[in-house]
Amino acid sequence: MEYSCVQLTDLPDEILITIFKKLANIEVLYSIVGVNKRLNKIAYDFVFTNNLALLMSTLDGFVYSLHDPILDRFCLHILPEIHQKIKWLELESQSMEHILLATNYPNLCGISLYNIEPEKAIDLFTEVLDLCLIVEGRKIFVDGNDLKMNIINHMPRLNKFIFNIRSWNCFYNEINFPSNENIQNTFKDFKDKQIICCTDYFPKEKKSQCHIYSYPYKVKHYDDITNSFPGGTFKYVRKVSLFDEHPFEHEFFLQIAQSFPLMKDLSITNQKRQINNQFKKSMNLSIIKYPHLKYLCLVDTCIDYHEQFLLDIKTCLPLDVSARMDYKLVKKVTRNFRRNTTRSNCAKLNYVYLHRKLERPGHSDNFFPRRPQLPEYVKDYFPHAEIN
Repeated sequence: MEYSCVQLTDLPDEILITIFKKLANIEVLYSIVGVNKRLNKIAYDFVFTNNLALLMSTLDGFVYSLHDPILDRFCLHILPEIHQKIKWLELESQSMEHILLATNYPNLCGISLYNIEPEKAIDLFTEVLDLCLIVEGRKIFVDGNDLKMNIINHMPRLNKFIFNIRSWNCFYNEINFPSNENIQNTFKDFKDKQIICCTDYFPKEKKSQCHIYSYPYKVKHYDDITNSFPGGTFKYVRKVSLFDEHPFEHEFFLQIAQSFPLMKDLSITNQKRQINNQFKKSMNLSIIKYPHLKYLCLVDTCIDYHEQFLLDIKTCLPLDVSARMDYKLVKKVTRNFRRNTTRSNCAKLNYVYLHRKLERPGHSDNFFPRRPQLPEYVKDYFPHAEIN
C-alpha cells in the first residue's frame, strides 16, 4: 500500500483527477482525504464535492445505508470540511437524519430521497415554511383556522411560518361577505407574529378577495391593492398593482408612495372618477414623489389617473420612466399637448406607449389595421421619449 501511494503521488494533478473521475465521489473522498495536503486539495475540488450520493445501491436497484464506520467518518470528519461546496445530496431514509444534522449546508440546492415515507419527510423538512399561494374557486376564504387545521397541525417541528395568501371567491355576496374582523379573529392564536388581513367585495365583477400575510412582508411584489390597504412599510417590494371598483383619491397615492419607498413598477386598474378631484383643484396638494419608479401603466384607468401622474402639482416623476397610457386621455389631460403643468412630467419619460384604436384604410377588410401617425407636436411634447 505504501509503494502504491508513492507511485500515485508522483502523477500530475490532471492525471489524478482523470483517474478519480472514474470512481464515485464518495469513494474518492473516503479513500484519499487525510492522506496528504495535495490529495486533500484534489478531493475537495468542486468536481468531487458538489454532488454526493451517500448511500449504497445494488445492480437490481435496491438502496441501503452506508456501513456505520464509513457513515461515521463522513459525518464526523469529511462533511464538515466540504459542507460549503455541497449542492446536491442523494440520501436514503435510515441514515438521512444523521447526515443532515452532521453540519450546515449553506449552498445546498436539492436532495434526492430514497425509501422515505411521507410522514418522515414532513417531520424532517418543516421547521421553516415560506408559503405563497393564490387560491381560486373555494367557497370560503383561506383563514387562520384553515392554516391551523391543514398545515400547522401536520407539522410538529414547525417553528417559523411565513405566508402570503390571496383567495379569490365568487360565492360570497354583500350579505354573507366576511369582514376583516371576522378573518382577523381566526388568527388570535398566532401569538408570535403580526398577521395582516384585507378583504374586498367587488359587486360589478361579482367576486371577492381576501389577502392574508405575515408582517414584515418580504415578497418583491404586492398585487391588487385596494382602498382597504392598511398601510405599513414594504421595503422589499419593487412591483405594485392597484385595483378597485371605488376611486383612488390623492391621499391614497400618497400612502402608496410612502409604503413602497423602493417601488419601481406601478400598474393601475380603475375606471372610477375621483370624487374629490374637482374640489381639490383649488387646494394646495402634497406633491407625491416616486424616486425609484421606472415603469408606469395607466392604460386601464380613466382620465383622472392620467392627470394624477402627469400634473406637476400632484406628482413629481423621476427621470427615465417608461409609461403606457391612453392616447385620447393624454390628449385631454395635456389639452392637446399644450398644457404647461403637464409638460415637465412628460419631459421626464424615456419611453411612451400611447394606446390608440386601430383604423382600416379605405374601410376595407383587405388591409391590415394600422395605427395613425402622431403629429410632430406630440413628439415634441415628449422630447426625450421613444413613442409607440
